[in-house]
Amino acid sequence: MSLNDLPSLSETIKTYDLGANKKLGQHFLLDMNLTDKIARLAEPLEGYSVAEIGPGPGGLTRALLLRGAEKLVAIEMDERFISALAEIGDKAEGRLEIAQGDALRYNIAANLKAPRKIVANLPYNVGTKMLIDWVTASPLFWEQLVLMFQLEVAERVVAQPSTAHYGRLAVLCQSVADCRLAFEVPARAFTPPPKVDSAVVVLEPLETPFADLKTLGRVTQSAFGQRRKMLRRSLRSLAEQNNLVLEDWLAGAEVDPQARPETLPVKAFQRLAQALKASVG
Repeated sequence: MSLNDLPSLSETIKTYDLGANKKLGQHFLLDMNLTDKIARLAEPLEGYSVAEIGPGPGGLTRALLLRGAEKLVAIEMDERFISALAEIGDKAEGRLEIAQGDALRYNIAANLKAPRKIVANLPYNVGTKMLIDWVTASPLFWEQLVLMFQLEVAERVVAQPSTAHYGRLAVLCQSVADCRLAFEVPARAFTPPPKVDSAVVVLEPLETPFADLKTLGRVTQSAFGQRRKMLRRSLRSLAEQNNLVLEDWLAGAEVDPQARPETLPVKAFQRLAQALKASVG
């Protein structure tokens, strides 16, 4: 018996009575053509440890294994899905490990052997939090992220300056990784359909990721907390907290004090973070 002999995802859901839990942000992707398309984005899979977050009934899990994942760890908080995932594991020849628990508390770096990839249809309610945790990890512990978010979040990851979706998330992600939106997925592709469309983004570490994400995070939080105001207003409080002369800090970072945060390129935010770090030690 092989993975191809498994019952359809619809049959699995019926057999194990697996209704989606809205409180956990669950929306199932049952179209195996789409799950295979996501898995292909993560290739090559041979030689990598792969973490999948919130596998649910296992559609993407199957696709990743069929595409050659040598070691796949499926992290699932909802115990209702464990039996269905175990059925996949029985036919995966030892390549699937099921980790029951909260992915926010699961240490991927400690539990998966390098090199690592993370591939997931992330729950809407915690996806952004997970992404920020992964891109701000020091050092980066992953070689690639292939993640599905609601479309608005995906657009925020890849957004460029002076666009509606550009903000803190774009600056943090693009400071450590090359980010691209691979394709969009309409709401009707899910069971049950969410109220919004989704999209898959791919992040691959830059050759030289920006090192100080902690300071960069402070700068972006302050700047985008008042995104419609000029930087001389939105960053004043942060400057005062660190005993900096605001004008000197901005000048040292070669940043126009009258600029608004949504117009500032990623490199400018990095210069602000470097100047702040250099001033306060």
